[in-house]
Amino acid sequence: MKDLVLDEMLSLGIEEIDDDHGKLINLFNILNHSATEDAPADYIEAVLNELVNCTVWHFSHEERLMLKYGYRAFDDHRAEHQDLINSIRELQQKFHQTGKLDDDDLVFLERWLTEHILVADQRLGAYLIEVM
Repeated sequence: MKDLVLDEMLSLGIEEIDDDHGKLINLFNILNHSATEDAPADYIEAVLNELVNCTVWHFSHEERLMLKYGYRAFDDHRAEHQDLINSIRELQQKFHQTGKLDDDDLVFLERWLTEHILVADQRLGAYLIEVM
């Protein structure tokens, strides 16, 4: 699997959110390389934990901005965040039990990260550009 890049397609044009997304993408890339290159399980677990923690923080950051600027789709966007957090925590639990991330796990992580940015976050970014 190739590295993800925060390019024009994934950029929202909101610097503070794009910076967060860049960190998440970087962590995903580190995790991807670690899992495919058979890094020690403790290291993969540390990277996965950091990805989860940064994701939770980032979602909180986005939600704060949505509240500050009166984003009408807040409830739906927040529900998507919660679903994503639940999914990544399930993956984290699976890793704790097996000590491995397989290709399907990495594809899942890549998909939820990019799809969330390309759909829900693009709508949020367009709104924030108008109101900030």
